[in-house]
Amino acid sequence: MDTGNSRLHPPPDPASDHALGEPTADITLVEYGSFRCPFCRAAHEVIADLHDRFGDRMRYVFRHRPLAGDDLARQAAELAEYAQETTGQYWSAHDAMMKKGPALAAADLASVAEQLGLPPRDAATDEAWRRARAKVERDIASGRASGAHVSPTFYINGRRYEGPWDENTLAEAMLGSLGHRLQTAALDFARWAPSAGLLLLTMTFLAIAAVNSPLGVAYEALWRQPVGLVAGAGAFRMPLHAWVNDGLLTIFFLVVGLEIKRELTVGRLASRRVAALPVAAAGGGMLVPATIYLLIAPPEHATGWAIPTTTDTAFAVAVIALLGRRVPVELRIFLTAAVIVDDLVAIALVAVFYSGHIEGAYVAGAFAATALLVLFNKSGIYGPLPYALLGVVLWSCLHAAGLHPTLAGVIVAVATPTRPPPNLRALMAQGEAVLHHELASAREQVLRHGPSEPTLRALDAIHDRIESPAAKLLRSVEPWSSYLVLPLFALANAGLVVSMDVIGGHESLILAVVLGLVLGKPIGMILAAWLAVRAGLAVKPAAYSWRQLAGAGALAGIGFTMSLYIAAKAFPDPADFAAAKMAVFVASLMSAALGSALLRRRGRDDPYKAAS
Repeated sequence: MDTGNSRLHPPPDPASDHALGEPTADITLVEYGSFRCPFCRAAHEVIADLHDRFGDRMRYVFRHRPLAGDDLARQAAELAEYAQETTGQYWSAHDAMMKKGPALAAADLASVAEQLGLPPRDAATDEAWRRARAKVERDIASGRASGAHVSPTFYINGRRYEGPWDENTLAEAMLGSLGHRLQTAALDFARWAPSAGLLLLTMTFLAIAAVNSPLGVAYEALWRQPVGLVAGAGAFRMPLHAWVNDGLLTIFFLVVGLEIKRELTVGRLASRRVAALPVAAAGGGMLVPATIYLLIAPPEHATGWAIPTTTDTAFAVAVIALLGRRVPVELRIFLTAAVIVDDLVAIALVAVFYSGHIEGAYVAGAFAATALLVLFNKSGIYGPLPYALLGVVLWSCLHAAGLHPTLAGVIVAVATPTRPPPNLRALMAQGEAVLHHELASAREQVLRHGPSEPTLRALDAIHDRIESPAAKLLRSVEPWSSYLVLPLFALANAGLVVSMDVIGGHESLILAVVLGLVLGKPIGMILAAWLAVRAGLAVKPAAYSWRQLAGAGALAGIGFTMSLYIAAKAFPDPADFAAAKMAVFVASLMSAALGSALLRRRGRDDPYKAAS
């Protein structure tokens, strides 16, 4: 998912931008393009048709984004600006060079200058050339600020256009049809960093409202409804609640595993000492809360010791995103890595301590499936499909074995390759050769508007080989995890009956969970991180202070999803589970408030910051 900027910056300025149409037009189409780009050349014809179609309702603005590494494309952009500076003939130069497209050569630049009667380059025109170069530089900078990473990139009324740029589709977007508005709203929401947390919160409130309404009995009965597959005399059924918690949540753990493996192998945590800090903090943030819980909770509730050890990734990241620039990027990376490690350990705890009767034959089947996954990795199998299919087999074996089946997501993530293939250079050279041949042949043919289908198929095959299976899986399933799996989990598990009766007889249990999350998490994380730094095992970035790290630790006390998940496994008795659920809700709210307060405060630099 593209999470970069999608808004035009700066907005069109009649004093500096080249525009066809009035500033008061209803529709403004801005293009970042290059004169030597074959796609920009094809788009040039589409834009001409759109201009004819919309007339005075449309304003078209062109900004330069010369092809990277193409000196001639840069010279062409500067020549168009020079034409404007000297004779006011920008659009004539633009049209003449855009029609050449990738075939534009140095001789063509000279020919355009001659046809337009541009003054020769000498001392008298140096200032005009300087202003021309400056304008191109400003356009390139504005393209970077606006998130225009390719040529052409279009903006419709200030917002980046994501779809195809054929005439009909572009026209529909410019007119703002209902379908396009819905797509735009969905993309904007997904790009908003707290969106997943907000959706999770919405589903939580819906679950609470449903349980406490006259429909509460029907709502709970819905999740107990058996759902499954029937084939002849055989059938596989589970309650709908179990399909969410044991089935769909596997996708969440697959995403968690893929993210942490990516960061540890090819990402920001590939360095051992950098990775050691969040790993150590995660360990302390689990050990101390568990200890606090066991010291306070009565023996009959000791099985819930793992409830305060976990963190809800979506909520923690959402709060950090809402705090904006108060939270350094390095601290966001630290917290994200720490809570992902936290989640991985949590699912291991569930598999070890909260599983039922173990079936040895199916355990052997799970081991065999895991061994095959490792063999796929070692054999250089780079298609994601074999890993996904074997993951389904592994899930079935774990479920039948009595182990928690969501462990399959973590195992598949660990076994899936995250690095590019060993023949990466050869594949990139092959891609360059295909593009070079296509561009060379395009100059010799007429009626060509872009790459041929064989070329596109060849490039697709090369890209398919270059992208690692882990990257493909993560790109495919991460949105489903954030915007379907976790919200459904909240809807199925967050229903809390608002009643003081829930507390009766469970005071110690509630206190143990609350103190474990609200105090145990930050104390454990900062203590373990400090010890790791003092021992020389880890390094703390200077970008954030120990106070800020404590704030991040407090946010890690937002247990919610995983805490509820473990509570459901630890307490089969509905009254115990309801009390634990209330404690998790209260602790999560308190942790969010405490973490936000620590990270919002703008005091003097932490005296311990330099010592780290």
